[in-house]
Amino acid sequence: MALDVCFFFVLRTSPKVRNVGRSNCQRLALLSAVETGVNERFRSTSSISNYSELARERSKTVTSFYNQSAIDVSAEKPSVRLTPSTLLYAGKSPDGNHILSSAKYLHKELPVRIAHRIKGFRSLPFIIGCNPTILQVHELYIRAYHVLSDFPAIKDQEVEARYSKLVQQLLDDHKDVVTVLAEGFRECRKHIQDEALIRNFLDTTLTSRLGIRMLATHHLALHEENPDYVGIICRRLSPKKIIEKWVDFARRLCEHQYGNSPRVRINGHVAARFPFITLPLDYILPELLKNAMRATMESHLDTPYNVPDVVVTIANNDTDFVIRISDRGGGIPHSIMDKVMDYHFSTAEQSTQDPRMSNLFNTMTNSGPQSGPMHGFGFGLPTSRAYAEYLGGSLTLQSMQGIGTDVYLRLRHIDGKGESFRL
Repeated sequence: MALDVCFFFVLRTSPKVRNVGRSNCQRLALLSAVETGVNERFRSTSSISNYSELARERSKTVTSFYNQSAIDVSAEKPSVRLTPSTLLYAGKSPDGNHILSSAKYLHKELPVRIAHRIKGFRSLPFIIGCNPTILQVHELYIRAYHVLSDFPAIKDQEVEARYSKLVQQLLDDHKDVVTVLAEGFRECRKHIQDEALIRNFLDTTLTSRLGIRMLATHHLALHEENPDYVGIICRRLSPKKIIEKWVDFARRLCEHQYGNSPRVRINGHVAARFPFITLPLDYILPELLKNAMRATMESHLDTPYNVPDVVVTIANNDTDFVIRISDRGGGIPHSIMDKVMDYHFSTAEQSTQDPRMSNLFNTMTNSGPQSGPMHGFGFGLPTSRAYAEYLGGSLTLQSMQGIGTDVYLRLRHIDGKGESFRL
């Protein structure tokens, strides 16, 4: 059933929804109950054997939206954010107390952060919050909140082991959230009137998600014995090596789609080593490199085996480090320069107009290493920018139309010597 049909049905049958004094979450609950039975993406009912079980399942869905008192209380609590240097220098204890301490921190912190995100979903404009795909993510957060809140206090390693298993399961359940959100907002694109509101929602939701995943992954990684890492923090990260890893990834995609790929030269402070978290770089770098290679190949369609190099320059100093990615892909037209950092704007749509391209590069633009088809939805650059700013840095573009584009990724060090971001 189409969303507008469901919307009409709820308005016709529920006087509560017609009451404009009702909160969005209450109205969402009613729509949610309808969507439960008609939209497979929102709720699978394959395990429900009879009508009474289906009714109970619908009741749970409604209840999860209506009974928000516990979530409301958690959403009013401040988040306790830690600096990476705190995690780096926390140390390890032979008896495993450092893991117990980490689990106890997560046990208190994760429900608060998830409640903040639920509050964000409830603040969306009604017509957008009612989108079944966005509702799917909304309910995913509600379920995660209740599961985490109901988990007993962590008193020993046996309970911690069960908690870690739960955290890993939730990470797996939420791995496609970025892709699903992108799809949902694309579906209701025509209803978006306040671009700033949506941008703020997505910036906050995606960066909060990154912070949650880093903290959760850090806790799980503390169980591993790796002398080069403290949790997710690499003691001596080599920017050159991590760039080379994602260059190989992007080149394989490019060669598969175009039959060739630009050569990538890395220069600057190639011997630099310093502590840093690899996870956000694993989101950002492949997006930037895919953009540079795609632009290079598409601007040289007549000479695909004779294309200019992509140049990556590393600059390291006491305060931060900068990675510049320079391509000769023709640059960004002035008419769209102010839109490329907006969610849902994708230059991939323009390049599909070239009949020589057909659907050759669709796989390339829809093959994010961590979070699915970010670029194809126009989420690649704005999400990378939001992540960089969350990490206390920046992502900026300098384009020369007719020549190429330089992208500057600037990130702060986390060694504790200067001001750092908080997770």
